[in-house]
Amino acid sequence: MAQNRMRLTHAQLADLARHAFGLTPGAPDLPADTEFEDAEGVLVAVTSGDGLSVREIPRWRSPDSVRAELARRGWAQPATWVGQPPDDVSGLPDRLLVLLPVAGTAPDSVAISLGAAVWADRAVGRELVIVPVPVTAGDPELPWLELAAAYGAGPVASHVDPRPPTTGGRAVMFTGLSGAGKSTIASRLVELLLEGGHTVTLLDGDEVRTHLSAGLGFSKADRDTNVRRIGWVAAQIAKHGGLAVCAPIAPYAATRADARRLVEEQAGPGSFVLVHVATPLEECEARDRKGLYARARRGEIAEFTGISDPYEEPTDAELTIDTRSSSVDESARLVLAHLAGG
Repeated sequence: MAQNRMRLTHAQLADLARHAFGLTPGAPDLPADTEFEDAEGVLVAVTSGDGLSVREIPRWRSPDSVRAELARRGWAQPATWVGQPPDDVSGLPDRLLVLLPVAGTAPDSVAISLGAAVWADRAVGRELVIVPVPVTAGDPELPWLELAAAYGAGPVASHVDPRPPTTGGRAVMFTGLSGAGKSTIASRLVELLLEGGHTVTLLDGDEVRTHLSAGLGFSKADRDTNVRRIGWVAAQIAKHGGLAVCAPIAPYAATRADARRLVEEQAGPGSFVLVHVATPLEECEARDRKGLYARARRGEIAEFTGISDPYEEPTDAELTIDTRSSSVDESARLVLAHLAGG
């Protein structure tokens, strides 16, 4: 009997679906004696002495179920299109099985809904069956001809964007020591985004602590929980195409990586932008109007970042800003320029 439990990423679930559907040879490499859940906690598979047993794979439709639906509709030898529709759909048949390769995206990703909406808008008057499939668009795990055949149809053509699907939403996370200038720059960035007609949500460190993370302390576990909560909220905003701006200290690299994963799983690669406000410790202390650093050096505040608790400087930041040489407005405009070019 399995002794361990593990939650699978969306990419791992796609691997599992391809195996269960017979779309790829061999089973995914998963640890033994483990029960596997999806992001919602649904038991999807178990590994034991008997090997891998797949129980249920929410979201993905099996080729058998799709073929059965096509048969119920009376579609004989239906045609297939893989990916997004062409600009001119006049040459397409009246009935079409559309396969959308979206492996790695979240089950409720808006990118999938948008893909289906584009088809519905362009192919008005045609009968469509639209099926997301656990195959990667840019580097497909099996040829499109084989994929179409597995789902019971023959291909017409394909128009597959090799880039993974994205929602267009973004999350900007500022990280740095207390007093580095994160909140001030974040607030100015929000002003610039609003001036540009964007809808944006600010998740500032102090306000999040008061509301979203009320009751948490400043132990490593509580700080991790605080940053993960911010990452989760930012992911929900970015998933629906919105802009989230966050300004926690976020001192630990692993937790920042968790926040990046949460956002990019929901909104697509490149949707998370980490900005390191790299103001040195001595400068932060000099600016400290609340006297927090002085209290920390006297031992009055335990686990204070930069004094009695480490700050792990990012090696994966998209932008690094030193506020000694960059004003608040200049710093915010650097981030704005990055967003415009990304």
